[in-house]
Amino acid sequence: MKSYSPTALRQRFAFGPAAARTAALWPGVLVCAVIALAATFIAEHHGGPQLLYALLIGLACNFLANVPRVSAGVAACARTGLRCGVALLGARITVDQVARLGLATGVGIVCSVVGTIVFGIVLAKAMRRPREEGVVSGCAVGICGASAALAVAAALPPTKENERFTLLAVVGVTLLSTLAMVLYPLLLTALHAPPQAAGIFLGGTIHDIAQVVAAGLILGPEAGETATIVKLFRVALLVPIVAVIAVLYRDRAAASLGARVPAFPPFLLWFLFFVALTSLGVIGPATAAAANATSRWLLVAAIGAAGIKTHFSDLMQLGWRPVVLLLGETVFIALAVFAWSMA
Repeated sequence: MKSYSPTALRQRFAFGPAAARTAALWPGVLVCAVIALAATFIAEHHGGPQLLYALLIGLACNFLANVPRVSAGVAACARTGLRCGVALLGARITVDQVARLGLATGVGIVCSVVGTIVFGIVLAKAMRRPREEGVVSGCAVGICGASAALAVAAALPPTKENERFTLLAVVGVTLLSTLAMVLYPLLLTALHAPPQAAGIFLGGTIHDIAQVVAAGLILGPEAGETATIVKLFRVALLVPIVAVIAVLYRDRAAASLGARVPAFPPFLLWFLFFVALTSLGVIGPATAAAANATSRWLLVAAIGAAGIKTHFSDLMQLGWRPVVLLLGETVFIALAVFAWSMA
């Protein structure tokens, strides 16, 4: 099937520049949308992690990465769609929710998250892995799972190695989060943990927000509400942490892209903008729910696109060390949060 560049499309069909670019992108975007639909259907009808299904389907469609007509749209979903999805996460959070945590809990969560990232960097160095792997995995485990891994990857130099490890991190944190959703409530029940302390532990340790909500509700409404608020505070930490990472890696990212990189990623500004709108009541519950659903769809499509760009054998080349890295960070944050939340 013959493919056309934006210039050729403009000449052939008298499109304007914007319309020609859109026409060049839609085949790849449509492929990613189909992957997102398939992953959502499987997750809703058979259970399991939606993002993981999208990644596996994307990997199975790796042959499309070499199709010129599709590759441009896939790249747009993997980068622009991802950043839009992360920005819309801000509609979940309000300043009031964060303030309700209290100073002690807030400081404890910040220390746990930062400590997990630092531990990830140290562990990566000890295992002779690139520092970027410690950064991505530490943020994924410490902040908000797959969403954090993708957001951090967007701020790092867009190398093949970083993309490959990010996908493995998404698989790892999704599986670990699902496992924690089952095991942590059993552990807390056996220890007769108070509802508020149990909620803080669940919200401060489980990687993905869907699993946090599910695990919290197993222990009752008080634990579920506390866990959700703590988790949203961890999501809010995505902004300052990714901003710091973007500044530290700015020169390397600019060298990889061959272009100037802004000091503060624009998608983080949009994140803060949506937080402000939700906090002020400009965005109501219905609109916030729609924004959250759109964010999830964009992230699912982005991980599907990343899967298309990656061959399964590339993931296997990473070996066992990244798995140990993710497990070590998961145990670290669990012990850290348990130590101060149960004190």
